[in-house]
Amino acid sequence: MSKLTHLDDKGEARMVDVGAKSVTEREARAEGVIRMSPNTLSMIIEGEHPKGDVLAVARVAGIMAAKKTHDLIPLCHSLNLSSVKVELTPGDDNQSINVHARCKLSGQTGVEMEALTAVSVAALTLYDMCKAVDRGMIIDGIRLLEKKGGRSGHWSASESPS
Repeated sequence: MSKLTHLDDKGEARMVDVGAKSVTEREARAEGVIRMSPNTLSMIIEGEHPKGDVLAVARVAGIMAAKKTHDLIPLCHSLNLSSVKVELTPGDDNQSINVHARCKLSGQTGVEMEALTAVSVAALTLYDMCKAVDRGMIIDGIRLLEKKGGRSGHWSASESPS
């Protein structure tokens, strides 16, 4: 098992020093889903939600969240992201929206937390905007799908035992 990098030898929290790491191209993808009633999904897709285009607002919220991850998670580095993409697609089950995020940069540390934060906040924004019509929504399955770059190279959820 690997040593936890955010703890020093005394077990105290610390921000990891990435100063000696090489600058490499880094990328991370994450996903999640928000489940809702078919009526709520229909309202969103048809553009009939009283709050307007909730998908556009959630997409922008996810992008903004990725850029602010270091403000939300205490030991994350402030990163100069080169790209953040958030996609929101209706699920085949007719009662969910799949949320995917991809973050990229050239830097000394990874962007996994940024991708996970983008997915989380996009899903939370959907919940917030739709809670007046559907309080029973469920946010589920937020996870890292893939990361590329850095010393540890490429990792994919499909390669990891569950």
